[in-house]
Amino acid sequence: MSVLRSFAALVAAKLVAFATAPKRFVVTVQRAIYDLRTGKRTPWDVSKSVLMTLFGFAMVLVLLFPLFWIFTASLAEGTRLFTTSGIFPDPSTYNLGAYRWVVFESDFFFVDGDWGYPQLVLGGSGGLVSFRWAGTETGPGAVFNSLYIVSVTLAAGFGMIVPAAYAFSRRKFVGRKRILYGYVLFTQIGAGLSIATLVALYSLFSSYGLTNNLFVLGLFYAASAIPFNTWLLKTYMDNIPVSYEEAAMVDGASFLDTIREVILPLTKPGLAVVLIFVWLAGWNEFIIAQTLLRPENYPLSVELYNIATEGRFSTPWTRFAAFANLFALPVAIVYFAAQRSVEDGLSFGGMEG
Repeated sequence: MSVLRSFAALVAAKLVAFATAPKRFVVTVQRAIYDLRTGKRTPWDVSKSVLMTLFGFAMVLVLLFPLFWIFTASLAEGTRLFTTSGIFPDPSTYNLGAYRWVVFESDFFFVDGDWGYPQLVLGGSGGLVSFRWAGTETGPGAVFNSLYIVSVTLAAGFGMIVPAAYAFSRRKFVGRKRILYGYVLFTQIGAGLSIATLVALYSLFSSYGLTNNLFVLGLFYAASAIPFNTWLLKTYMDNIPVSYEEAAMVDGASFLDTIREVILPLTKPGLAVVLIFVWLAGWNEFIIAQTLLRPENYPLSVELYNIATEGRFSTPWTRFAAFANLFALPVAIVYFAAQRSVEDGLSFGGMEG
């Protein structure tokens, strides 16, 4: 509940900031005029601020343009993506047909959009009243496969990243520097190496009967995410004074208490950044998932590719856009919920500069 309250407070703060933006703009202009009249700032200083603001605003528009276009495209089911007067669909034809197809006909939530329905069961072995999901003969869709893979990736990744980062940051042991250099090396070549060795990887998994296994695929994603994120979290822990741990131990805290009460709370921004990166490692990956999995276990990334290639002579771009928007929505929610911690982690940790 505290997470939901924090998320609701963050949304409310963003809405208030958005609503009061015109007022803040007027205050900024009035302040600039006052500074010019009193000589606190020269016309050149004000011009530089205006030019930099316009440049930043233009960059934001350029970065947001693809997102806005694909959102408008997702609302153009059954109509043209372009009009003779512009590059956007006609707003008068906007509809939710593509999203309706994704939810109720595609494999996004359930295979073939067969949702079934909730059913209350009176009596029986489940007790006086029980609940079950009935009316579906297919099964869970791609979103459940993706969530399962991400859950395994996060659990296995954090189970290795946090202890390893602490050990590299606080402990001195034989081979520490060489292992750390190896971690840094894997941050540069790990992703490319996994693609280059795809044939060997497939042969290895096939030999042990591990293909088409979501759990093993999640472990593989975790292994590929561990080097970079361990190095990232280690650089963040390096900035936490050791005296904090020493003070806690002097007060009688055990080693585990120190980790739980001192280290983890202080590394919250770094953990938020690692959460985003590890999540993306399991959520977005496509090539290995398509190679190792069969259609019944395809995650969202592979299903999105199938939509783009299922037509022989054409691609249903509106449905593709709607599927892509819903595919990206969980990542956006996670980032938005952890925005403050992520910004602190990126500015204070190893991503600074």
